[in-house]
Order: sequence, then structure tokens, then C-alpha cells
Amino acid sequence: MNHATHNTIVNFIWNIADDVLRDVYVRGKYRDVILPMTVLRRLDCLLEPTKDKVLELYQKLEDGNFGDKAVAQQLPRASGYVFYNKSQFTLKSLLNFPSQIRENFENYLDGFSDNVQEIIAKFRFRNQLETLEESNRLYSLINKFTDKEINLSSEPVKNSAGEIIHEGLSNLGIGSVFEELIRKFNEENNEEAGEHFTPRDIIQLMVNLIFLPIENQIQSGTYLVYDDACGSGGMLTESEAFIQELAEKTGKKVKIELYGQEVNPETYAICKSDMLIKGRDPEKIRFASTISNDYFSDMQFDFMLANPPYGKSWSVDQEAIFDGKKKEVKDPRFAVEHPGLPSGEKLNLLPRSSDGQLLFLVNMLSKMKQSTALGSRIAIVHNGSALFTGDAGSGESNIRRWIIENDWLECIIGLPLNMFYNTGIATYIWVLSSRKPEHRKGKVQLIDGTEWYGKLRKNLGKKNCELTQADIKRITKTFLAFEETDKSKLFDNEDLGFHKITVDRPLRLTFQVTPERVKQFQEAAQPKLYPVLGTLKDLFGSETHNDFNHVKQVLEKALKVDEIKLTKSDFKLIYDIFTEKDETAEPVIKKKTKEGIIYEPDSELRDTESVPLKEDIEDYFTREVLPHVPDAWIDYDKTVRGYEISFTKYFYQFKQLRSLEEIAADILALESATEGVLHQIIADQEVAE
Repeated sequence: MNHATHNTIVNFIWNIADDVLRDVYVRGKYRDVILPMTVLRRLDCLLEPTKDKVLELYQKLEDGNFGDKAVAQQLPRASGYVFYNKSQFTLKSLLNFPSQIRENFENYLDGFSDNVQEIIAKFRFRNQLETLEESNRLYSLINKFTDKEINLSSEPVKNSAGEIIHEGLSNLGIGSVFEELIRKFNEENNEEAGEHFTPRDIIQLMVNLIFLPIENQIQSGTYLVYDDACGSGGMLTESEAFIQELAEKTGKKVKIELYGQEVNPETYAICKSDMLIKGRDPEKIRFASTISNDYFSDMQFDFMLANPPYGKSWSVDQEAIFDGKKKEVKDPRFAVEHPGLPSGEKLNLLPRSSDGQLLFLVNMLSKMKQSTALGSRIAIVHNGSALFTGDAGSGESNIRRWIIENDWLECIIGLPLNMFYNTGIATYIWVLSSRKPEHRKGKVQLIDGTEWYGKLRKNLGKKNCELTQADIKRITKTFLAFEETDKSKLFDNEDLGFHKITVDRPLRLTFQVTPERVKQFQEAAQPKLYPVLGTLKDLFGSETHNDFNHVKQVLEKALKVDEIKLTKSDFKLIYDIFTEKDETAEPVIKKKTKEGIIYEPDSELRDTESVPLKEDIEDYFTREVLPHVPDAWIDYDKTVRGYEISFTKYFYQFKQLRSLEEIAADILALESATEGVLHQIIADQEVAE
């Protein structure tokens, strides 16, 4: 479908909203009527040619008392689709009975098969009928949608001379119409950044990235494609068309099965209607949260694509993921065994609750095929936070670690800003595979595609640019070439990882018995501890003692002699009140072992360092830390491995600052150009006064 036809249809439908629904609905609510009516009209157009045949068969089945099961099995064969409508009405014929429009329209809706009934229910369209009837808009609405100036059928409309007046609307075309309408409605409602649909140029690039590397390996057979945040189904549709095209080039015959899951009822209804129109099994598109209710938990897929919501909380899904009050992860997708972890310990793959975008990727990775020749290939869109958010040991970092250490990550492509309809933030396409080609093993490619785009003549929401065909080819070629350039960087997997080490320094305390501290002790301690004050004064006087270890040894020995028994909390109170930190004091000894002395760490001086995986921790520590803090040591029990990917660091290009001479020359030129202007302004003001 060309852009002119697309725009004509979208504008026509949009004008229906303004013409018919104005003053009855606020603009933000137009979608509640327009979207389901668009779907119904599309289905109606497809069923019109076989309407008489369906009604004839339905009458025979009714007369023969064959029952509902026979009706559900036989009528799709007559309609030519996996859905049907057994009502005597079409949308056009409803207009013949204006006085009974509400009653007949409900009869028309009731005539649809069960799979369409679910779509109508998800739109909650029946809730709108009373408002439309009371405002006397239902007839006008149907009349507009059946206008001869718009064609939502798959067949072209011709005049008496056989000339095409209106082109037929393909399944891909109707999908584009839906997405453009939804984009416009989202814009009216000021939807959040995550509530957007993936532009077709982005989808085209994604299918290039996951299919072209293996185009010569595609064999005749069945391939499963999955989108776990499928929206209106655009990625599934594009993927199917692309695989079929590749197979035809090599003479292969392939069958494509499409699977998807979506939590938004409106877009789910659109996606499911699209699958029905294509004759797909509607049960392969499921309505539920992918995170908390995985309908395809026992399946694996050949190809997976998604553009999940980012910056969205997944708090509502936590009850299904965690095991009661213990907060243990019961969903096997999000806690996995991983090499390098102690026996029985699992890697936690749960990011912070405020952003669940990476959970969709984890879900896909749990469905990869490992034993087939092609394995599984994945393309998914994320924003920048998925690259670096989360410290080592956090859920986000653990996910990156799991992916990279399993050698699944092939490439990440940075996209231009303002590529999406409702957000201008930076976005990235991740390409992953369970069967990386030999030359990519142990490597990750990063591509900076932020400057490869074409400007739109008119903004579409916040989308002010697009990937032209030349841009898509350029990025794809760069990906396939797998070469080091100024826009393509190649890294070993280990280059993206680091050890986060904890650097401790000893606690250093002085001890002194002062009047102020004695008073503080009397206010805080129980009366039974008052005799200790005499011992403290006798042993230490009012002098400052720099060796706390000696003080502790002397005090505890004296108390033992005097048979004064103190608890650990009593000693803690004494030491807390009569000591203070002093960097000139002796370090406090925690314990002595055969290997040496272990000092008590000062938590306030504790610090962390990120050591690249390729570098020896001890060498780094000796070079970067000890020259500055010679008394420091590493707490190896707290060492954690993490991964992050910084496009800014890898692709930053320094721009030379202008010299002082250049700046001075510009200032002088500006002064020269404006000479006399100020005097003229003052003179004009004086004249005016």
C-alpha cells in the first residue's frame, strides 16, 4: 500500500471521529469507538462475498438441528476464514432499517463467531452502544464506515469500465492503518513514553538483522516466530513476510507459525483480529502479562522479536514471581544456575521493580533452542538503561552477565534519537543468538547508527526522522561485515565486564576519659555499670590513648580481676562513648591468625573499585590503590562480577575547543558590526521624549 492510500484511509477514519463523535465523546475517548469499528468493518468487508453461502449453510444446520459444535466447525469453511458471522445483516444492510439500528446492530455483533466475540469484548465496544444510541450517532457512524469513498476490503473497488477506483487493503496495510490511528489517539491522550508502537522502518531493520545472517541456512519446514510484547502484531507480520521472501529466493517451502502475548486489551484485540484475517490459529495470540503469566512456558522458538515497554513498573507481577513472604523466586525464568556460582546458588535475574523491560528479554532467552542447526535468533529494542543501569550484583547487571558469559550477545545498534512516536529518548536494538557463527564467538559488536537517518517532512508525534532504505542497508551491511571501523567496534566478551572489589581501611580509635564523656555514660548506662567508671579513671586517667588494642586488653583484664561481669552490649556502650576516630591512632585489631593480623574495617572509609575482567585484581590494587592508601586491603568475600556497556565511552569523539584568538576575533567582529547601533537607539529615544 502506497503512502497516499494509507494517508487517505487514516484521514478518512480520523475525520469520522470528528464528524460523528464530536460533542458526544472527548477526543481522548474517540478510540473507544473508532478502533473497534475499524476492525468490524474490515471483517465485514472480508465476509461480504461469502455472506449468502454462510447464511444458506447456517439455515441447513439449524433445520437439521446439528447443534452449536457443528455450526462452529462448518461455517468457517463456508466463509473462507477462521471466523464467520451468522447474522442476516451486514454493516451496509443495517442502514436499511434506521429505526431499529440499535437492535439490529446488536444482532449483527452477536452473529460473530466466538473468536471475534473475544475481540469485541476486549474493546468493550458494547459499553458504547447506549451512548451512541442516545446521541443518535450509531446510524451515522455505520453510514460513514460503509461510505463508498473508503475501502477496507482486501479487494480493489472498480468502476463500470473495470478501472480501479480504490486499491485493496492488504493485511500489512490494515496493520499500518491501525498503528497510525493508535499513534494519533495516544498523542491525544499524552500517553507515556513506553506506550508506543514500533515504526515499520525499525521493524524492517530488526528482521534484516536476525534473518539475513542465516538466509542461506533456511531449509524447507516449519519455523516458529514469537513476540512477547506483540502489540498489534506488526513485528510478527513483517517477520513472516520476510522469511517467506528469503525462502522463495532459494526455492524452499516454509510454514511460519506466529505466537504472541499482549497485556493491553485494545492492541491485543487488533492483533488477534489481524491473525484471524490471515487464517491463523487465534489461540497462538494470548491475552495476559508475559511476566506473571507465561502462556508459552513449555515452548521454544526459532525467531523472537519484541519492543517491550520500558520505564514501566512490574510491581503487579511480583506476587506471581515470588514465593510468598520468603521472597524467593519461584519462576524458573528469573533465577538460573550459572557457572562460577557456589553449588545450589542461582543467579537472580530480577531488575528493579520500577523498570521491567529486561524481563521480556529474559523470558525470550528462556525459550531459545540450543540443539538445532540454527538455534534461536532474537532482536529486541531497549532504551539506554538496559545497557548500564544497576551495579554489579544487581538484577540488571546479572542479566547482562548471564547473556554475555553464555556468549549469546552478537551486537547492539545505537539508533538515532526521536525514532519513536511518543518518546525521543535513546534506543538500541540488541541482537542475540544461541548459535553464534564461528567468527562472532567470544565477541560483541557495537554499532553507532545514531547519525544514519533521514528527516521527515512532517513530524509524527515525537518521531521526526526515519531510517531510509539506504540507512537500513548501511546498518545491515556494517553488521554483516563484522569489521572494526569508526562506527563499528568489536570487543571480547571480557572487555564489557569488571570485578567490583571492596576496599577496606582499618578502624583507628583513641580512648579518653573526659568529664563530658563520663556524664554521657551516666545518662546512657544502667546504675549497675557505674562502678566501671572508677576502674576507667584509675586505669587511664584523663590522658588520650592512641592504642585502643592496649586499652581494651588492660580494661578487660582489670574487670576480670575485680570480678565485674559485662555483656557484649555493655562493652560496646563503653567503647562507643569513650572512643573517637583518629587517623593518627593505631589500627584496631579484629583478630590474629596464623596468616597474620586482621584489622577491624572502618565502614566510613570503605570504598569500591571496578577492575576490568582482563586485569589481575592484585596488580590493579597495587598500582591504583596502595600508593594512595597504604593501609588498605581487599575484602574478597564481597567481590562481585558485573557487566555494563557504555556507548558514550566507546564512540566519544573529542571536539577541539576554539582558541582564544578565534573567540577574540569573533567578539571584535561583532563589535564592529554593531558600532553605532546603541548610539542610534539612545538618540531615537531622546527624540521620542
